[in-house]
Amino acid sequence: MLELTPRQIVEELDKHIVGQKDAKRAIAVAIRNRWRRQQVEGDMRDEIGPKNMMMIGPTGVGKTEIARRLAALTGAPFVKVDATKYTEVGYYGRDVESMARDLVENAIGIVRAEEREKIAEKGKEAAEKRLLDVLVDKFERDNRDLSEFFDEQELEDDDCIDAEIVDAEQPLETAEQVEQTNKIEPLSFEEASKKFYDDMRNVSAEIQFDPKNPQQSVSEALDALAKVMFGGSREDKKEESGTKEKLETTSKAKEKKKAEEKSHKKEKAKFREKVAELLKEGKLEDEFVPVLQERSSPPIIMGGVGFDLIPDELQNVLENIGPKRTSRRETTVSEARELFIEQESENLLDKEKINERAIELAENLGIIFIDEIDKIVGSEGGRGADVSRQGVQRDLLPIVEGTTVQTKYGFFSTEHVLFIAAGAFHRAKPSDLTPELQGRFPIRVELSELKKEDFVRILTEPKSALTKQYAALMKTENVELVFKDDAIDTLAEYAAETNLTTQNIGARRLCTIMELLLEDLNFEAAEMESGRVEIDADYVRSKLDAVVRDEDLSKFVL
Repeated sequence: MLELTPRQIVEELDKHIVGQKDAKRAIAVAIRNRWRRQQVEGDMRDEIGPKNMMMIGPTGVGKTEIARRLAALTGAPFVKVDATKYTEVGYYGRDVESMARDLVENAIGIVRAEEREKIAEKGKEAAEKRLLDVLVDKFERDNRDLSEFFDEQELEDDDCIDAEIVDAEQPLETAEQVEQTNKIEPLSFEEASKKFYDDMRNVSAEIQFDPKNPQQSVSEALDALAKVMFGGSREDKKEESGTKEKLETTSKAKEKKKAEEKSHKKEKAKFREKVAELLKEGKLEDEFVPVLQERSSPPIIMGGVGFDLIPDELQNVLENIGPKRTSRRETTVSEARELFIEQESENLLDKEKINERAIELAENLGIIFIDEIDKIVGSEGGRGADVSRQGVQRDLLPIVEGTTVQTKYGFFSTEHVLFIAAGAFHRAKPSDLTPELQGRFPIRVELSELKKEDFVRILTEPKSALTKQYAALMKTENVELVFKDDAIDTLAEYAAETNLTTQNIGARRLCTIMELLLEDLNFEAAEMESGRVEIDADYVRSKLDAVVRDEDLSKFVL
């Protein structure tokens, strides 16, 4: 949560909401107390409960706007719900526990965004690597020549680098290594002669001449001689020679294959480096690459039941059994990068950790704004829909007081959630709510009705005042729209007078009056030449006087 002081919160609200000083101060203190509780140590923190409040005032005075601006100011989980959407358990409609589940969903979004910021660099690196793989596969499949992306000087420099790499890869000591491997120490003549004589004498003792088969005897003698001279028989030498030739051939084939594979890997690595260089320099941003997107088909619900009305357990089952649709499409590198970053970042997230942090954040800093709480006040008869309205009040009691709600992310306690209720109470009074529910909102703040002076400030002071909005819209048509002070004063007077004579709808009356005032200009601006249009009091009266003075027409138009 942003560490804003109550004064800073009021100043931020003043930029968008006019008046209602008491309501702003009360809401600022309530928000600051959320931060103060987090600074308390020990068991006392658990004993400090939220100071729930109820804002009471006519429609259009800023209750809903305060809630909307609070969502932007607080870095805490915040949801705005409408009490009229809920029904008593057993009736068709949303149950009140769904607001707690909505708050957890909001907290999940906040924590997920924080975690994605932490792993943003890792996700970007993974996406760039994946994008590089896709580009390399595409270029290799299409046999693309990357020379179209380089100029002549870059190509020449690249060739020089390749030549240096090839020369550097040649083994300089290969011949010396071979010579050392095959080197045999020579014998002297006397040593060689003595060795030959000894070997022949040993072999001749084993040879016996057979007169009946002289050819075999000669063959044995030659084999013996070969054994002495060469270390084996002639047949062995032939087999050994053939095996040696085969081994040499196989070895050469393997070496050739290894050399080819090594060369191919080097070429592929070199090609990948070139693609990476082009990708880094942004020269491939307009290239089209294939991407795959996986989407879950929405579950088909029979009987007209909304998906949010189904229990969480059944929702998980339906989401998991739903068919996964994978679509393949061609997109530019710049678009694919964003998609890959999102997918890779999602894969890096620790979902269990996110769920735990989100529930803890929602339990301690969560804020639920319940609007239109006066609409669940039932009539005295208690018939029809009023029975459900009274039931909604009873169902709200444990939620506001503090209960445990089961969500698909885990169990969630509402004990320290801040509840802010708001209602106009035109036809009912806060005292018409059940006493138990009134007790759950001990702080009451009443918002005052808007007067002419408030309307003047609403038209001029806020950053997004209606006059500034219309001026910005006309600027798109090259038309400069200017509101003079007397025009704004007259508009405020008409708005206050119309709220008195008809239903009081607060600042929303300005929207109807401004639309009627600029009806002709909005229609003709597209065909107008560039120029300046000044709105003064006479122009305002010419457009609005007849409608405002005629009570019947005023009720119909305004």
